[in-house]
Amino acid sequence: MKNSSLFFIALFGALALSFGALVLGSLRQFGQLDAYFDAGEGAAFPARAPGLAARGMLVYRDLGCAACHTQQVRRPASAPTRSAAGATARAWRATMFINPGCNWADAIGPDLTNFGERAAKAGSDQGRLFLNLYAGQGGMPPYPFLFEARRIVGQPAKQALPVKSRSGYEVVPTRRAEALAAYLLSLKADFTYPEAQPLEPATEAGK
Repeated sequence: MKNSSLFFIALFGALALSFGALVLGSLRQFGQLDAYFDAGEGAAFPARAPGLAARGMLVYRDLGCAACHTQQVRRPASAPTRSAAGATARAWRATMFINPGCNWADAIGPDLTNFGERAAKAGSDQGRLFLNLYAGQGGMPPYPFLFEARRIVGQPAKQALPVKSRSGYEVVPTRRAEALAAYLLSLKADFTYPEAQPLEPATEAGK
């Protein structure tokens, strides 16, 4: 019995030490990072998602989307550091705060850095995104629990999905689905990258 007590105390101590080092240590390290201020845009990054998109970011995390999708376009061999500048530093901080824990080289799904702008150019509206979330697409699994079957009262809802349901019912997105869609469509790289700025020729001192 005495040895059993010592074993459980040692086990509890090992778990507490591991939790403190991995979870609390990482939280303290990343929580002290300063936002990257882009002089060209006159704003600090990462910026907080506006309105409903802010709630959608929580749904994005809750569903574990970061396990398959990145939000930082880069080559597999590249690894951003804290000394990186410009868009790389901005993207690195956004990845740490918004999309933590995703290994670019092991990502299964496409990168979502500029998803909102790409969807707009492709003519993909919110309804198409809802359908992809409901039925799945490519290697992405379906998320039918983000939707509900509701009795049709009067005219069908504008957001009703074109899928089969029980007679007199329609499939509509829940608030979680609406928030997630708002967040995904808010992902836009519509800023000017410092690396794309024209290079000003160096001038000699005194001229």
